[in-house]
Amino acid sequence: MNNTSLKPKKGFLHYVEKGGNALPDPAILFALFCVGVLLLSLLGSLLGWSGAHPATGEPVGVQNLASRDGLHWIILETVRNYTSFAPLGIVMVALLGIGIAESSGLIKTAIVTMLAKAPAKFVTVIIVFAGLISNVASDIGYILIIPLAGTIFHSLGRNPLVGMAAAFAGISGGFSANILISTQDPLLAGLSTAAAQIIDPNYEVLPTANYYFMAVSTFMIAAVVTVVTVKWVEPRLGPYTGDLPVEEMEKPTPLERKGLRRAGYVCLVWIGLIVAGLLPENGILRGMDGQIITTPVLRGFITILFAIAITAGMAYGFTVGTFKKAADVIGGMNNSIKTLATYLVLVFFCAQFVAWFDWSNLGMLLAINGANFLDRVDMGLIPLVIIFVLLTGIINLFMGSASAKWAIMGPIFIPMFMLSGYSPELTQAIFRVGDSFTNIITPMMVYFALVIVYFQKYDKKSGIGTIIATMLPYSIALLVSWTALLIVWILLELPLGPGVSLFYTLPY
Repeated sequence: MNNTSLKPKKGFLHYVEKGGNALPDPAILFALFCVGVLLLSLLGSLLGWSGAHPATGEPVGVQNLASRDGLHWIILETVRNYTSFAPLGIVMVALLGIGIAESSGLIKTAIVTMLAKAPAKFVTVIIVFAGLISNVASDIGYILIIPLAGTIFHSLGRNPLVGMAAAFAGISGGFSANILISTQDPLLAGLSTAAAQIIDPNYEVLPTANYYFMAVSTFMIAAVVTVVTVKWVEPRLGPYTGDLPVEEMEKPTPLERKGLRRAGYVCLVWIGLIVAGLLPENGILRGMDGQIITTPVLRGFITILFAIAITAGMAYGFTVGTFKKAADVIGGMNNSIKTLATYLVLVFFCAQFVAWFDWSNLGMLLAINGANFLDRVDMGLIPLVIIFVLLTGIINLFMGSASAKWAIMGPIFIPMFMLSGYSPELTQAIFRVGDSFTNIITPMMVYFALVIVYFQKYDKKSGIGTIIATMLPYSIALLVSWTALLIVWILLELPLGPGVSLFYTLPY
């Protein structure tokens, strides 16, 4: 179909799209970064780049990757760099469990049940909330919730474009927020751990590192997106004037509801077992020092998530018939791992980049000089937070992958912030705010084209400009409100997650 609305006039966002399209595949990008690190290490060693370690005062110089020692290290450590890369195993284990819950139909039925039972006056906020929590299963929100939101709004006599815009804002604009631990949490935590260990080899960022902040953010974002939808977007778009007939929304069958109940019982059993292992003073799940805060449940949360997702998915799958034998369960795992093919290739080059950056001492020197600069300008934490959020949001216009961005930015900013006295968990939280609010206005977002298709179902003239104009109020509102929440959180010095401080002190 020749749709001229898909060819908006040239402007800033046109060049954003053009610039993003000019970027190579992320795996190639990281391969080029590796070459860049090698050349910089050679140049730095020839020019004698050095600095003083802020804690010990000892000189830190560049290690040349192109030297005899450097080339030997590359040859001997390439495999270890890949297999020991923190996010790799974490993401694979998490997706094995989530894959079963998703392939059984459990996640889809849970979301549809939530939306089907939504009272008309609360339908907007429930759709947004469902979008927010859908990232527990990665990208299911884009596939399921956005078109479903259009159907629901249409059936209520409201503009279906409004429903889809609200769903898109919740799913993508608030992508990092959730009341549950999602696949995003262990992925970013693994990258943050690798970056933090440039300064402190024993530092570990847990998947629960930002849980408190992200859980509160979920409710704040749901409220903000709902208000923007009702007060701005819906009046602007007006009533639906198209001739597409109203569709009936498929509600869960009695068998699916039965499966959902059984999956719920399984989750309650797991919660009971965890509580029983934590509450007694000698509880088996308490840390070796007897404290709840050091429980392996936090450090090994991915194992807990894996177990809950598998057993709840099996309870649902065998009830409704999506699983008929044990091999079907393994098939669900196989399907989830198949989706990781692109990620596994990307991680190989990403792991080498992070390891080379660390071994060459370029990361340490950049952190030292960056921390010294921040100390000289003395702008304070709050202005620094605002600048970092805006910088991340601008970069996100050109590079959609959160993991690819954080793999580049983490090794630079986490050590820099650590040397300035701020924790890796805080740096990660700032990144997550900046990484989300521009998702809904950049054509570089991988599902942007799909959202256009959804809009065109109800309005054939919808195009890139339509989506951006509709979503821009959400983007601005999320930037202001989410950054404000983070600033208040910092001023009150609230923990970002269980046992997580905003501040960091060098261990030596």
